[in-house]
Parts: sequence; structure tokens; C-alpha cells
Amino acid sequence: MGHVRAALYLDFDNVFGGLYRLDPEAAVQFASDPGGWLRRMSVTATSEAPRRWLVLRCYLNPAGWVHHTDPSGEQTRLFFSKFRPWFVRAGFDVIDCPRYSGTKNAADIRIVVDAVDALAADTRYDEFVIASGDSDMTPLLQRLRRSDRRTMIVSPADAAEAFTSIADHVLDSQQLLELVQGEPVELDEDEQFPVVPDQGETYESFREVVSTEYAAATEPLNMASLAARLRSQLGQSITDSNWFGFGSFARAVAGLKLPDLRMSQLFLWDETRHEAPEPGATTTPSPAQPEPVERLAAQLDLPRLPQTWWPAIYETLAAYVESHRFNLTQCTSWSRDRLRDQGVPVSRGAVAFVVRGAAFGGCPLFRLPAPTAAEIGAAFVGNVLSRAESVDMTFTDEETATVREWLLDK
Repeated sequence: MGHVRAALYLDFDNVFGGLYRLDPEAAVQFASDPGGWLRRMSVTATSEAPRRWLVLRCYLNPAGWVHHTDPSGEQTRLFFSKFRPWFVRAGFDVIDCPRYSGTKNAADIRIVVDAVDALAADTRYDEFVIASGDSDMTPLLQRLRRSDRRTMIVSPADAAEAFTSIADHVLDSQQLLELVQGEPVELDEDEQFPVVPDQGETYESFREVVSTEYAAATEPLNMASLAARLRSQLGQSITDSNWFGFGSFARAVAGLKLPDLRMSQLFLWDETRHEAPEPGATTTPSPAQPEPVERLAAQLDLPRLPQTWWPAIYETLAAYVESHRFNLTQCTSWSRDRLRDQGVPVSRGAVAFVVRGAAFGGCPLFRLPAPTAAEIGAAFVGNVLSRAESVDMTFTDEETATVREWLLDK
């Protein structure tokens, strides 16, 4: 099996700052062990084969910092320069980019210049990975597409659609933290990547376990439970290979081409032996929405959910942060499972969308004291409306009230 010749350009301030607003501990882990997530990224959402990193560049403002609470509870400054040695050790070419104005450094300009230079190099780079949520990169993505190069965006926030729609794939904050924390990355199931699975001993064990359980099943198999058992039996190889290069458990199962297999979001079953699960348990309704809300869904990728689901999400997130030490990947998984137990089969991505919106709306879920459901909802809706304004979407007072009523269900 060959490899994909890849170049990675990381705007450290943008990505680290975005992650820090969501989950400070996970952000520090991202910056302290770049070699770990870099290895896992080499087999995540690959088009043909694992990536070979020919270019690794990290653009960092050494004087940059964030407020940080030390173990004693004292507020200190966490300077970005602390992480520079770790990126050097991981093989990155670290480029210092001090601020040249009150809010901007030269990272975005340097990334554009370096990536365009790479297009003219003797080496042909198959894929360009741009780690930044800055929509100023849109012209660069357009230039790379004109040169017939594959592109992937790694963004810590909900980037503008004009930016993300150009890329072949987008790795969001939830997926990035799954990489950082060594968990299998849940990719969107409608994105297909032609892959050549790992044909080693572990993959054959995977094939044997799934085939045996499938043949012996007397009713549809719960995919989450089966995936958990496989992770327990097969160990770290599941994470390291990201489901043998398929990118998700569902695609790895589909690759086995089991006879008469049918799959939904939650279950897999043999259509000749099993009765299909109730549609209400396996599909997410696409409700009719008021026109202003539908506009937000089209422009900002706001999840299309029934009105009554929104407060259930806020309440479940509030229950999580009240009873757990915050961890973003655990939070979205726990909340999704709890919501499904309540008859609200929301996706993990939709839960993560709300968590990001609340954090960027001024209510991070790691905050102490833990935020209430009302605070989470208000911050999320405020962020949605702010993002709409930033992309020149205009609403009348009546339309704004409609949006608030739909998303807050009151």
C-alpha cells in the first residue's frame, strides 16, 4: 500500500485558542503531545492510503497566552511559547508569528504564501491540511482546488460555510479532540473514502467477531454496544488504525459485505432473519421549521431538530456538567446516550454543535459553578444570532423572536 503525500499547516493560536474555549485540559493535551494526534490523523479520513507528512509547519505567536487556572486555583498566564519544544520534537517546522496589530498575527498570510509556494515545488503534494478556522483562508482553498489537490480543514469552531464547503473534508473540534484523546473518530457517514483496509491479524479478528455475532443474532444488533465490545477485545489497534482505515465502525462493518446486511444509525440486522427496528428509534425526523430557522440551518448548518428537542439538549448538558468533571468528548457521548434513553435520538454532532455555540456565546461548560440549562440555551442562541450577523444575515425583530422561541421552546 502506498501513501498520500500530505502537507499540514497549523495556525496554532487559532486552533489552540478555539479548543481552549471549549475544553482547557484537552487543549493543553493537544499542544503537549502533537506527535500522538499527528500519527492518528495520518489514518483519519484518508482518500487512498495513510498520509505521509512531507511538510509540517506550525505558525505560533511566542508571546501569545491565555488565562489559566493552576492547581492551586490561582489565575496565571499560559504562554504559547511553552509548547514550542513539543512541536519541534514532533517534527514540525515552528515559525514564530508575533502580532503585527492588536488582534492579528501573520500566521494566515504566511500559510497562504507557503502553501502556494508548495504548489510550485518539484514534489507534488496530494493533500493540503489547513488547521485553522479563519475564513480568510477561503481564497487559498479555492486556489488549491483549481490545482486539483485534495484539502482538509481542521477547525476548532463552526467555520463559515463558504470556507468549509470548498474543502474535501472538515475535521471539527469534536473529531480533533477524539484524535487528541486517542478515541476512534466518528466521521460523517455520508462521506465516503475509498480505503484499503488493514489486512493484518487484528482485522481478521474483527471480521471473525462481527461475522459470528451477526450470524448468531436473533434480533437487530446495537451498533454502539458491539463497537464497545470490539474496542475492549481488540485494544489499542482500533484507535491507532481508526477502524482499520475506514474512519468509523459503521463503514468498517459495511466493508465486510455481510449477506443481506441492513444498517441504521443505531442498529445493524439481517433483513431476511430480523424484523427491522422501529423507524422512530433509528431515524431523526426532519421537522418543518419556521422560515428564519430554516435560513439559519441552510447558512450556518444549524441542526434541523424538532422544537421540543432543544430544551432537552440544554437540560441534559446541564445534568452532565453538574455531575461530571468536564471533558468534551465524554460530554457529547454521555449526553447523546442519555437523550436517546429519553426518546430524543439526537446525533452526537448536534450535541457538540450546541456545546461549541454555548462556549463561544460566553458560557463554556467547564465553567464553575456549572451553568444551568437556561444559561446554556441563552448563550447558544446568542451565538447563533451573532454568527448570522457576521455573515450578513438580517432578521426583523419578529423573525429574531421566532428564532428564540424555536430554539428555546418558550
